[in-house]
Amino acid sequence: MGERHESHLDHVFNALCDPTRRAILARLTDADARVTDIAGDFPISLNSISKHIRMLERAGLLRRSIVGRDHMLSLNAGPLSEAQAWIENYRRFWEGRLAALDAYVTRKNRNRR
Repeated sequence: MGERHESHLDHVFNALCDPTRRAILARLTDADARVTDIAGDFPISLNSISKHIRMLERAGLLRRSIVGRDHMLSLNAGPLSEAQAWIENYRRFWEGRLAALDAYVTRKNRNRR
């Protein structure tokens, strides 16, 4: 079997698929935070939070800076634009399909009268 290649978009969606990781991102929309502050917001261990943070960093959704002993996290929303563009293609596809279905149903209803 060949080596599995994961695209950047795969990493972004993988990071977003977990509610804890989405909550971490939501927490960081207000302000940067220390890892320990983030961990205090969740009923799971610091080790578990660290794993979630690493997945978010791998996707490029977080930036970490170290100030003394504090690890500060900040949101990097840039990679979300790639995900949004991918989703937008499918939104346009389905809107077009639904519009065609609506026109078809409308024509059928007029023909029955």
